[in-house]
Amino acid sequence: MPTKPAKRSPRMKAGHRAEETLRVLISHSRIHTRVRQMAQEIRRDFPNEPMHLVGVLKGSILFLADLARELGGEVSFDFISVSSYGKGMDSTGEVKMIKDLDVSIEGRSVLVVEDILDTGLTLKYLLRLFEGRKPKHLRVAVLLDKVERRIADVRADYVGFVIPNEFVVGYGLDYDERYRNLPDVCVVRLGPRGKTKVEA
Repeated sequence: MPTKPAKRSPRMKAGHRAEETLRVLISHSRIHTRVRQMAQEIRRDFPNEPMHLVGVLKGSILFLADLARELGGEVSFDFISVSSYGKGMDSTGEVKMIKDLDVSIEGRSVLVVEDILDTGLTLKYLLRLFEGRKPKHLRVAVLLDKVERRIADVRADYVGFVIPNEFVVGYGLDYDERYRNLPDVCVVRLGPRGKTKVEA
């Protein structure tokens, strides 16, 4: 008689280590509902427009995929990779280009898709870069907006959730390249009294 597969412990999250604890901040069902609503908002603004989605690697991938499915119509993708984080929780404050776009955005309706907007330094860099390439429209969609971390004077046109200043993982977001495949957005804590807040 075949044995039943063992149930995974609630603590056995993808990439989980014993010294780290996770707390669900936004469930996958809430994410799914909000992404659908965001797609409707975007299509109200651009009902018949071919949309060119530019995902900011790597954190935006799951959000971009779900958003694109909900958008419908003509949708194309490209990806750019920049970094303002080293290893760990804290931003370096310096934005570095790692991978540029593969195709021109001139004359296109471009939607920049970001996992999280915090200091705004990365988004400010990207908007300045893209505006110089003469898109027809340039808009920004972010899943998470960490308003109290803002340094640069930038804003997103479409926002999924406003969140507190805590370090979050899951649904594409990582801690040292782990946890991206979690279905929920979770707060990660290092040790029983470890920090969760992101420092400047």
